[in-house]
Amino acid sequence: MVNEPAVTPAQVRAARAWLSWSQDDLSAKSGISQRSIARYEQGRSVPYDDTLMKLKAAFEAAGIRFHFVGMLGTGISMI
Repeated sequence: MVNEPAVTPAQVRAARAWLSWSQDDLSAKSGISQRSIARYEQGRSVPYDDTLMKLKAAFEAAGIRFHFVGMLGTGISMI
């Protein structure tokens, strides 16, 4: 993402767990395919910036805040 840190696979997994969302739930809320989510969480792909923005937006709408130090994802919390 240009000038903005990208959510990491670990942050995506943690946010889903915190919200008790399955990959299918996240897919429905973000418009990103379940397969793309699974591949990213497994570290098997690097999504487009738009994909990462949609994932982040879906979580933020549910109250998740992502934490970064510079461009490094360091954790999550609830708003």
